[in-house]
Amino acid sequence: MKISIIKYNAGNITSVALALNRLGIQPEITDAPEIIQKSDKVIFPGVGEASTTMNYLKETGLNTLIPKLQQPVLGICLGMQLMCAFSTEGETPCLGIFDEKIQKFPPKEKVPHVGWSSISNLKGPLFKDIPENSFVYFVHSYFAYNNKYSIASCNYIEPFSAAMQKGNFYATQFHPERSGRTGELILKNFIEL
Repeated sequence: MKISIIKYNAGNITSVALALNRLGIQPEITDAPEIIQKSDKVIFPGVGEASTTMNYLKETGLNTLIPKLQQPVLGICLGMQLMCAFSTEGETPCLGIFDEKIQKFPPKEKVPHVGWSSISNLKGPLFKDIPENSFVYFVHSYFAYNNKYSIASCNYIEPFSAAMQKGNFYATQFHPERSGRTGELILKNFIEL
């Protein structure tokens, strides 16, 4: 099986690759459209800032490639946010796969939301054999409200969408590659789609 990790100016590419290595997968880290298109699965990771990252995607043509992919695609953290229509971070138009707006947490508690939180309302194949209220690891200041695409929810200051799905596109606001056994199972479920 050929799995590509989309290479761009994101901060967690190596940790995603190492998590896949632990599952016996040797992914290819690439920004080459022809390699990405021929992959069985694609992971779109992300730690960074929305507007500068979207600018990079536009420079490389990845902004038009990603929404057209037909195989299973998994967006992680900023990857999930960039799969939405718009982010208030830098007032940034994004990829528009999910017709949702990303916004910043109100400053009622510590922002960013960092650490382990439980997820609930789990749906679909990504969460096969994952118990309700499992704990996963988050690092984010921006979020999408729960919506018609939500397949997992979390609550920090506001209830928000911890994961979304639309057709072959899956996305998690949390970091499965940093979420221990639960995250490993989620990555395994994605690989087995």
